[in-house]
Amino acid sequence: MQDAIHALIKKQRNYYYKNETKQIYFRQKQLTKLRDAIKNRENSILQALNQDLNKSEHEAYVTEIGFVYNELKDFIKNIDFWAEPRKEKTPFTHTGTKSFVYKVPYGVTLVVSPWNYPFRLALGPVIGAIAAGNTVIIKPSELTPHTSSVIRELIADTFEEEYVAVVEGDGEVAKTLLNEKLDYIFFTGSVNIGKKVMEAAAKHLTPVTLELGGKCPVIVTKDANLKLAAKRIVWGKFINAGQTCVAPDYVMIQEKHRRKFIKYVVHYIRKMYGQDIRFNSSYPKIVNEQHVDRLASLLHDEGKIYFGGEYDRVDRFFEPTVLIDIYDNDPVMEEEIFGPILPILTYSEEHEVIERVRKRPSPLALYLFTQNKDTEENFIHSLEFGGGCINDTLMQSATSYLPFGGIGESGMGSYHGKYTFDTFTHLKSIVKQSSGFDLPLRYSNSKMTMKALRKMWE
Repeated sequence: MQDAIHALIKKQRNYYYKNETKQIYFRQKQLTKLRDAIKNRENSILQALNQDLNKSEHEAYVTEIGFVYNELKDFIKNIDFWAEPRKEKTPFTHTGTKSFVYKVPYGVTLVVSPWNYPFRLALGPVIGAIAAGNTVIIKPSELTPHTSSVIRELIADTFEEEYVAVVEGDGEVAKTLLNEKLDYIFFTGSVNIGKKVMEAAAKHLTPVTLELGGKCPVIVTKDANLKLAAKRIVWGKFINAGQTCVAPDYVMIQEKHRRKFIKYVVHYIRKMYGQDIRFNSSYPKIVNEQHVDRLASLLHDEGKIYFGGEYDRVDRFFEPTVLIDIYDNDPVMEEEIFGPILPILTYSEEHEVIERVRKRPSPLALYLFTQNKDTEENFIHSLEFGGGCINDTLMQSATSYLPFGGIGESGMGSYHGKYTFDTFTHLKSIVKQSSGFDLPLRYSNSKMTMKALRKMWE
């Protein structure tokens, strides 16, 4: 495997040096080919997502395929504008020159994608890498084998492997890839694996983007619309059975509003998923039995289960579950839940919320439900987080016009839309000097020269 991976990277680097990938028309053509290939295989993609995670056609399209289509449309339309060299101002000291910023690709790039949104989170970064003029190696997750297989077939039938290739396998395969000299690495996954990716990249000083996660808080203030907040939190938390990096991880609400809020939460769980969720054929499954075990271990105290709590290891079913009387030091608060368990904590004053959130690593997302503009500004400026919503959940990650990424332990770098193009693009500064004359200022060491320089710069 090591020799095969080494040979693949060498093949891609040799192809990159031919400069074909840098032509704008070529890039647009490849993205169009990718779009058409996805359309031709859409049923296979839907089936694979259903087999791996039991995603319904609606959820698979809304959260995965539709997003990829939208990204492709945006890139095909705008790539020529985004890739155009940008002329910049020239200082007086550079009289006779013109200054430009060229948008150039890095070269051979690696995209390592996760299992929770296995199609979208693999193809999203790839679109940007292609648009920026790179070659790409994709390492999809082995935990969603049907989707991984469809991606491999899709890419193999659309591109030559010297340009875009898929390498399937487990963690050892990923480790082998990371040990090679690459020009850019884009990783989506857990914090622990992200640290290993960064460590491997450091050996070659390879730039990286890390899209990680964390415990994303939801803060519901005293003036919030409780019914609407509960509806949007339930939707954001339990879509994909909670297996979303920006899913609400826990809720903090004032004690006097907790009872009413919880009733709304249970109401919307039943409304969205039915009275007996076990028989809802559209409810997603947990990715594997080991993750069911991990989630079950968080339910150690049955007295704290207000709603739900049922699970089936073999069937990979885990019921939407609401926990109450939860405290900051409970086991469910020690790590990102990444599943359909919603702990509800209480607070007295808003400053207390800020202090408690600050004690944890900066989350990938934060959600605030309030009708007060001053409260909005206070939380936005007082807490560090990747992005978020006011009076909603998840929607910041569903637009191509906003950068998506973390801060601190929730990641580094951002993407989506033009931000993906920028991620896979190096800004090369070029000064074009005139040959018609040569200013003497930089050569002369006289007092007159110093006087002129001070007059210009100070």
